[in-house]
Amino acid sequence: MNHRMRFFITDVFAEERYSGNQLATFLDCASLPDSQMQQIAREINFSETTFILSEEQKKGGYDVRIFTPGAELEFAGHPTLGTAFIIQRQIIQKPAKEIILNLKVGQIPVSFPAEGAEDSLLWMRQAEPRFGEILQVGPISRVINLEEEDIDSRWPIEQVSTGMPFIIVPLKTLDALRRVTISKGSYDKLIKETWAKTLLVFCRGGYTEQHDLAVRVFPLYFGIAEDPATGSGNGCLAAYLVKNRYFRSTKIDICAGQGYEIGRPSLLALRASEENGRTTVAVGGQVIPVAQGWWGQ
Repeated sequence: MNHRMRFFITDVFAEERYSGNQLATFLDCASLPDSQMQQIAREINFSETTFILSEEQKKGGYDVRIFTPGAELEFAGHPTLGTAFIIQRQIIQKPAKEIILNLKVGQIPVSFPAEGAEDSLLWMRQAEPRFGEILQVGPISRVINLEEEDIDSRWPIEQVSTGMPFIIVPLKTLDALRRVTISKGSYDKLIKETWAKTLLVFCRGGYTEQHDLAVRVFPLYFGIAEDPATGSGNGCLAAYLVKNRYFRSTKIDICAGQGYEIGRPSLLALRASEENGRTTVAVGGQVIPVAQGWWGQ
C-alpha cells in the first residue's frame, strides 16, 4: 500500500456498545485498486468493510464500495447506515438531514434525527422490493434442521429483495427459532437453484418486550455462519410482512431483535407501507462510534 488511510469502526444496530454488527469504514479510497479493498476486507474480517472513494459528491451522493471478506456486495444494510454516520461526522462535520450513498445497487438515502429529537436512530430508505419464487416447506425444513411443523404454514416461504435477496422463513415459536442450525449439504443443494442465497428465519414476539419479532440470519454463501444484525434482510422482511398482511395491515412500524443466539444483541426498527401497488421500506438503527486509526505505511 503506497499511502496511509484513516479508518473508523462503528457498532451498527447495537443495543449496547460492542454488540450489533461492527463496521470498518475507510476514507479517501479513490486510488485504491479493487484487489486492495478486497484484501483489507479479508484482513479485517468483519462481515463487511466499506470504502468511501472521495469526499466530493457525485450526483448528490457519495461513492461507496462494500466488501465482505470474500466478495463485493451491491448493497448491505449496516454498512449503509454506518458509512453515512462516518460521512456526517468526518466529512461534512455538521448536522445533516439526509446523506445519499452511491452504491452498486443505486442511490440509497439515509436520514438523520433532528437535533434534540428523542429518536436517535438513523434510517435508510431501501429500494422498492422485488418478490421471487415461493419455496416448499420440506426442503427448507431440512436446510434449517427443523420439523415441517415448526414452520408456520399460514405464511409463504418467499424470496424477497430490496437490493439483496433473502429467503424469508416464518416460524411458529421462539423455541423453534432458537433450535435452527444449518445443514450444509441441504443448503448447498438448495442454493444452486435459488435466486436468494441467504436465509432469514423469524417468529412473532422476541427476546424482550421491546421486540415485535425475533430474527436470525444465515449468510453462509458469503462466508458468515450467522449475522448479528442485517439491515438488508430486515428490509426484505418488512416488505414481506406488508405484502402478506402478517400484521393484518398495509403499514408496519415495528422492532426486531437479532443476534441474541450469538451473544451480540441488536435492535432493528422496521417501517413499511403499501399504497397504490407500491411498497416503501425503511430500516432504522443506532450507530455507535467505537475506534479509529490509520492503515498502511
